[in-house]
Amino acid sequence: MYLDYYKLAEQPFGVTPNPRYLYLSSTHREAMASIWHGVTENRGFTAMIAHPGMGKTTLLFNLLQKAPASLKTVFLFQTLCSPRDLLRNLLADLGVSSDGQDLAHMQTQLNGVLIQEAAAGRRVVVVIDEAQNLDEPAMEVLRVLSNFETSDEKLMHVVLAGQPDLARKLSSPSMVQLRQRVSVVARLAPFNAGETREYMKYRLCVAGYRAARPLFSDRACDLIAMHSHGIPRNINNICFNAMALGCALQKEVIGPEIVREVLEDLDLEALTKQSFSPSGPAPSFDRRPYRRAQGTSWLRGGLIRTGLMMAAILLSLTILLAACNVNEPGASASLVAAPTSTVARASASPNLDQRMTGVDPLPHDGALLRDAESSPNTQTVGERDQSFTVQMGPGETLYGICLRYFGRYDGKILQRMETLNPGLGDPKRIYVGRTVRLPSQETVRLAEQTDLPASKMEEEKQ
Repeated sequence: MYLDYYKLAEQPFGVTPNPRYLYLSSTHREAMASIWHGVTENRGFTAMIAHPGMGKTTLLFNLLQKAPASLKTVFLFQTLCSPRDLLRNLLADLGVSSDGQDLAHMQTQLNGVLIQEAAAGRRVVVVIDEAQNLDEPAMEVLRVLSNFETSDEKLMHVVLAGQPDLARKLSSPSMVQLRQRVSVVARLAPFNAGETREYMKYRLCVAGYRAARPLFSDRACDLIAMHSHGIPRNINNICFNAMALGCALQKEVIGPEIVREVLEDLDLEALTKQSFSPSGPAPSFDRRPYRRAQGTSWLRGGLIRTGLMMAAILLSLTILLAACNVNEPGASASLVAAPTSTVARASASPNLDQRMTGVDPLPHDGALLRDAESSPNTQTVGERDQSFTVQMGPGETLYGICLRYFGRYDGKILQRMETLNPGLGDPKRIYVGRTVRLPSQETVRLAEQTDLPASKMEEEKQ
């Protein structure tokens, strides 16, 4: 897609080890010269050590392309194999079938092939890539093969290329004999900032970029050099994605802002720190605010649950207290309103009088609870004329009203009030706002005079 936009003939930052795109930095040029010197001098073994992505395979392909006709080359890259498989693959590249042969017979076959090639004026050069994967038995087979020689020269030269693990294997005490046969060791070092810029420019030029101005700005090149650590494979990945993004944004010059966005997309370590949903793609937001949102939601849910529990507890306590107040003497009637027909009528006995006189009036909660007025049809006209009405206010009790108007509260007055108020019910449960009819003071005084002789007779009898 972006090849047409930037007018390129081919992909400049591909992943295949194309020798045409090999940029010979100072270390690559030195490594190439060392390996070529070891091959031409027929030293037996040559090793090249480099970290992943440094261009070892591209350099080896370039070496094989430049090999003269006097060299018969074999390239092996399948190194996770047994010694028998290694020898079989080597013979297969030389055009020899070895199916069903044991290791000793295959060594004899290889020796015959090497002698035939030497008689034809050719030497065999075996290049083994990713040699760090070879186990010790396979490397011991290679050491034995290096003994195939004449009195004048070696019949086969082996180039071992691999990662730093190869150096550790060769330096182990068990590999001392093979290590002694490795006469040349080449190394590849990462690019510096200047080499990184020249590497990018060289590959773009090979791909056909002919614009007068550079495709990558200076600041973009510096960012790529810093974050790629000078490793060619990393440079290729960053440049490939930057060109794709630049084409999508219609940018003729790729600046640092595009490179920064690409670096964020390629940052796999940052992706591992994000929270992934098992049923969907990874979230695009940062994990820390996501945790804060989760914590807030959990706290909100906890407060709601706590509030509901407290409301249930308060409701239970209110019902319990109301039930206790109904059973307690002198309790406020405003807490629980019960029909008068379900409340037992108070007794006018002296025991009741003693209880009532020892109880203080309770404060009322101000609830407006009205009871039906007693029907006047149950009273005589004379009784109504000799009485007056009082409306019960907040905090008032029948006991307090009698003390206010008569100076006392006893069974006589209670009987008179029950006569005047047939629907009175329990005198301890008089609701706020109810009208209560009381006997007049003159009526109470006449009743006391009527009962006075009877009380004197009781005293004389005692």
